[in-house]
Amino acid sequence: MPNKTKVLLLCIHNSCRSQMAEGFMRSLRGDEFEPYSAGSEPTIVHPLAVTVMGEVGIEISNQRSKRVEDLGQSDFGYIVTLCGEEEGTCPFAPGSGERMYVPFPDPAAASGSPEEVLNEFRRVRDMIKEFVLSFPQVPHS
Repeated sequence: MPNKTKVLLLCIHNSCRSQMAEGFMRSLRGDEFEPYSAGSEPTIVHPLAVTVMGEVGIEISNQRSKRVEDLGQSDFGYIVTLCGEEEGTCPFAPGSGERMYVPFPDPAAASGSPEEVLNEFRRVRDMIKEFVLSFPQVPHS
């Protein structure tokens, strides 16, 4: 079996966007990619991220929020920054992988009623799913 391409998915807190992307990448593209997520200021995996991913049949409650440095040295084929904030505030990971900046809004920053906040998590989840489905194909050798 060929080696999978390692993908590093970054956002500041490693609580929502990068966690959802890791879950989708593992579930939908796991035959091609080995996903990792991390952040510059990790916190916890957001409970609403767990909830909305569970709604689409993907379990991420066992994932944990971690710092880029926690991953050790690894040769990532892709380093993808998912922050919707100004790019300079997003985490940086050293490495020679192909870099992509794909901004998504932070659903944890949503305001409004509990239902409105939940709907923002769903909206961002669906955007991330589309991104993962359209992620570059790995060339077959």
